[in-house]
Amino acid sequence: MTTKTPRRFEFDLDTFAFANELLWEYRPDPATGAMSFKKRQPRPDYAHRCFVLARAARQFLYHARFAPQQPAADDETCRMLVRRVLAGNPRVPSAKPLEIPGFSCLREFSRAREKLLKAACGGAWRSYVLRSHWRMLFPLSRRNQNRASAKLLAGIQNGFSPIVHLVTFPSLTINHGMILFDGAEIGDEVRFSAYDPNRPAQPAQLLYQRSRRTFWLPPNEYWAGGALNVIEIFRNWIL
Repeated sequence: MTTKTPRRFEFDLDTFAFANELLWEYRPDPATGAMSFKKRQPRPDYAHRCFVLARAARQFLYHARFAPQQPAADDETCRMLVRRVLAGNPRVPSAKPLEIPGFSCLREFSRAREKLLKAACGGAWRSYVLRSHWRMLFPLSRRNQNRASAKLLAGIQNGFSPIVHLVTFPSLTINHGMILFDGAEIGDEVRFSAYDPNRPAQPAQLLYQRSRRTFWLPPNEYWAGGALNVIEIFRNWIL
């Protein structure tokens, strides 16, 4: 048995306290906006896991509840609980979430058991071997993106928290995953609030411009800012 909708995603509670680290240092050119980059030194030991963290955060939303009034479990029990949460259906919330004792939320849990969670959530390969990656090989029309924006906004308004794949394929300037948890229509734009695993300190913003029928991600430390395409993933049996 499953619930119709999960609990609404809350940024301060349902995100990891640690980041998916960047292997490169990105520097925008003030004149052109183009990004230059160089390898980060020393090399980060937790990178290429944006999809890993986005999926895992929603798995906790769908399949776990926290019980701070209970004593915290030992590491071995925590590993077992995390494995069971991650093994749940990534597309359907559970009617009986698994109890995580000793913590009030995922952010607190991940702050206290960072090393354990990093190991349990899986390796970087999980960000590359995704069923949904086939979709970016085919052109995404403006009509498709208009439908995607409407569907994402409707899903959020109905209590869901879509996971999205941000792409510029065949260019590889961005290949990234986020969770959308809020959305508002303001003039020509739909403004989505997102959990960006690269930047866990505060919500990110993803914009959809109706007149251009185009998604737009503002500049940050790994992206110069600009248009991109969005694909919802972990949505059905083919994505």
